[in-house]
Amino acid sequence: MLYLLGIRVFQLLVIFSSLFDHKAKLWLKGRKNIFKKLEKSIHENDKIIWVHCASLGEFEQGRPMIEAFKEKYPSYKILLTFYSPSGYEIRKNYEHADFVYYLPLDTPKNAKKFIKIVKPKIVLFIKYEFWFFFLREINRNDIPLYLVSGIFRSNQRFFKRHAEKSRKMLKLFTHFFVQNVESEKLLKSINIKNVSITGDTRFDRVFSITQNAKELPLVEKFAENQKVLIGGSTWKPDEELLIRYFNETSGSFKLIIAPHEIHKENIDRISFALKDKNVLKYSEANPQNIQQADVLLIDGVGFLSSVYRYGSIAYIGGGFGKGIHNILEAATFGLPIIFGPNYLKFNEAVELESLGGAFSISNYNELKEILSNWIDNEHDLNECKKVNLDYIRKNIGATNEILEIINF
Repeated sequence: MLYLLGIRVFQLLVIFSSLFDHKAKLWLKGRKNIFKKLEKSIHENDKIIWVHCASLGEFEQGRPMIEAFKEKYPSYKILLTFYSPSGYEIRKNYEHADFVYYLPLDTPKNAKKFIKIVKPKIVLFIKYEFWFFFLREINRNDIPLYLVSGIFRSNQRFFKRHAEKSRKMLKLFTHFFVQNVESEKLLKSINIKNVSITGDTRFDRVFSITQNAKELPLVEKFAENQKVLIGGSTWKPDEELLIRYFNETSGSFKLIIAPHEIHKENIDRISFALKDKNVLKYSEANPQNIQQADVLLIDGVGFLSSVYRYGSIAYIGGGFGKGIHNILEAATFGLPIIFGPNYLKFNEAVELESLGGAFSISNYNELKEILSNWIDNEHDLNECKKVNLDYIRKNIGATNEILEIINF
């Protein structure tokens, strides 16, 4: 079978890459002795709800479901699995999951052994994870299988000619909870009718952040009585634009940069590029030195969503690479948003841009024009803020809709 051959080739590539790539090494290490770990931690009488996420972004979509299940079904235990190290390594101690593991490689033997040990009562795959042998084994054991916050596009393999084998995977799902009308139409075009449009569960997650955001006294002190531009999950092309703008125009605002890569070399590179500015790492901040800082570098993980509450404007990174990072965490606090050109796969970015709460830029001059207007024009800033707050509030509720349909 070509699919299985592809899986084996991929495994060999990861093994080779692990010789010099840290993430590949983590990918292998996390899956070592995975079945012994599962057998040791999961007991015969445990009632398991299994939630699978590819990475950190999908986890944020699955998180509201996990927490809702915990509240509604306290006698059940949550097994959370990740495909990627970037999800597992950050969320391996997530307090609302009873077990957190990597998903084993998708082979017939692994899938059969995994289901035999876990024996889940229901399974939720988040957004667009499709692992054929796992899906088949779940189906063979008559376990309800749901896709949550699914999104489909016409260029995906399921909707191409002669895609019968790919479509077989979709037939294995009990129900699809999708984000938009287009996804529903695409599924129905290939005769899949067990579909509900429930929206994106991330809206529930980010809205809850505003209710439970961590207080960060040092960030609050840094931002005191100042406009603050926050660069969230930035990469080098994003940082170069923000740094250039700050170096040329600073004085009327402060800058927070939370880079995607927080290793020492990257933090030092950003610090050096900020010329003669007073740059402070969050890990070295204290009540005495924070107020004198012009720039605050977030060199830790896990609290960016709470940093946004102290900002005035957000620039979200990734738009000059594979795609933008989470814009909803900033939008839920009403921050006007800027991002790079690669955003069209993200429904919320497209919608917010059309509403006037977010703006895409392709170069420095476009960034400068938008930022200069917002920093000088309080009215325009407040109009964008209102758009984003309204957008979040209008889209919450997906989690409850899904819970009403899933009953066991």
